[in-house]
Amino acid sequence: MSRILGRILTYFFVAVVLFLIGGAAIFIPVIHRGFSARDKPSMIEASLATSMRDMAIPSRYKTMTNPIAATPDVLSEAKAHWADHCAVCHANNGTGDTMFGKGLYPRPPDMRLRDTQQMSDGQLYYTIKNGVRLSGMPAFGEPGDNDLATWQLVSFIRHLPSLTQDEELKMERLNPKTPEEIEEEQEEDNFLNGGSSSQPQPQYHSKGEDR
Repeated sequence: MSRILGRILTYFFVAVVLFLIGGAAIFIPVIHRGFSARDKPSMIEASLATSMRDMAIPSRYKTMTNPIAATPDVLSEAKAHWADHCAVCHANNGTGDTMFGKGLYPRPPDMRLRDTQQMSDGQLYYTIKNGVRLSGMPAFGEPGDNDLATWQLVSFIRHLPSLTQDEELKMERLNPKTPEEIEEEQEEDNFLNGGSSSQPQPQYHSKGEDR
């Protein structure tokens, strides 16, 4: 009995020491560097974040498959939804290479790659629906609300590795735009269509004419 107790205490002591060493490896550099969203998460942070995300997803979602077929119409609607709601952080092509995406901590993953694509349909669905704590990923909609749109997004995520340049260009037209960008596009369209510019034109008066 005493031997078993001794082993338990030894394992506990080793676990505590490893925990303290791991904590020191994370926090000592932070003392010198400070916290910044510009920093890239360490391997330990990334591993812990991934493990916590996986633990947070209920087990029944890990075997769930998408009930919606990835038809051209489904992908078309999903691309429009993604371009309008998701691309600001994830980019149209899922790389996360955007102004907001690069400023988040942790940064959005490149969703074309294995870490995302190996997730089950149910895991992707749950993540979209419920978000990821301690990250920039919000929860979208109420439970059971608009499940169709969420499953369509899962289909689009599966399509990301084969997204074409032509599809990206079409999605750019659906991205949210500032008033200045909208005005600029209107001026370009007017010019290309032979219309007049929206800028006021100077007025010329003949000599002696009332002004």
